[in-house]
Amino acid sequence: MANIQERVSKDGKVSYRVQVRLKGYPSQTASFKRKTDAKRWAQQIETAIVEGRHFKTAESKKRTLSELIDRYIAQVLPNKPKSLEKQRAQLLWWKRQLGAYVLADITPALVAEYRDRLLGEITCRGKKRSNSTVVRYLAALSHAFTVAVREWGWIEDSPLRRVSRPKEPGGRVRFLDTDERIHLLETCKESRNPFLYPIVTLAIATGMRRAEILNLTWGNVDFERSKIVLMETKNGDKRIVPLSSHTKAILLSIREQSADVSFFVFPRQKGQKPQKPIDIRTAWEIALAKAEIRDFKFHDLRHCCASYLLMNGASLAEISEVLGHRTLAMVKRYAHMSEGHAAKIVSKMNENIFG
Repeated sequence: MANIQERVSKDGKVSYRVQVRLKGYPSQTASFKRKTDAKRWAQQIETAIVEGRHFKTAESKKRTLSELIDRYIAQVLPNKPKSLEKQRAQLLWWKRQLGAYVLADITPALVAEYRDRLLGEITCRGKKRSNSTVVRYLAALSHAFTVAVREWGWIEDSPLRRVSRPKEPGGRVRFLDTDERIHLLETCKESRNPFLYPIVTLAIATGMRRAEILNLTWGNVDFERSKIVLMETKNGDKRIVPLSSHTKAILLSIREQSADVSFFVFPRQKGQKPQKPIDIRTAWEIALAKAEIRDFKFHDLRHCCASYLLMNGASLAEISEVLGHRTLAMVKRYAHMSEGHAAKIVSKMNENIFG
């Protein structure tokens, strides 16, 4: 609410000091010669704060979004190497669209307008962006504003707090049935790429991501303890991946057959750049086509692992640990698959108790 105080100076001049105080926001103060001006200012400030348009600091009135993004890319993004390139591209899109605006003029309504442009825009690939992609664009800009608020003092609040995100679809769950799995593994064995079968088998057996497998080094593999130690994962945590006797035997075979044990478990073949992980894209696509498997991505092998674990009695918590998720939220997509197993457990319990 606004509080207006009349003040009289020693020479008899009257002025009006107005203070606007709203819960959750710093108070705003100004002085005017006329009471009507004080009331008008108070009303404008209250409306601007409620709509998320008011940023008091002088920095917000002289700093542009372009400056904010440039500083963020230079100082913050280097600390996020795994997402650096994608977020840089996303932030540069915002810079091209709104870079000339001073921060005080970046309102929730303006961001929402360009959010809708993102959703409707046709990309260089000839397709519209998905809701999930637009959410990532908003998240990148939101974090840049958050840093500007908390660390740089350029603005008092982020306009992104009042911008809604497009609804994302539920997590994709596509896994191979028994016949599909058999056919795919057979075509992988027949591939001209000798590493395709071991790589696909390892993905199904352990739930490791493609990048984790392709960047695997012999230093990560502990044959004595039958495990793989991943020091760098997607979420930044160290992860221990147990090796079954089958996957361990496959890795041992690769090591024994290699005359020169290279840095990578799956190195590039002769004629390709040395000391780089193998590229399996072409071999993988050929194998899928020969096995007549449609609507399937390499990452879906990770879903296969989770689904097979669930079907064999693993709990969601155990699956989360194997896949390296920090929370159970990511594995709840598999919960519906456990309904049949839960029914069997309840039925067995009732038979044992009531006969």
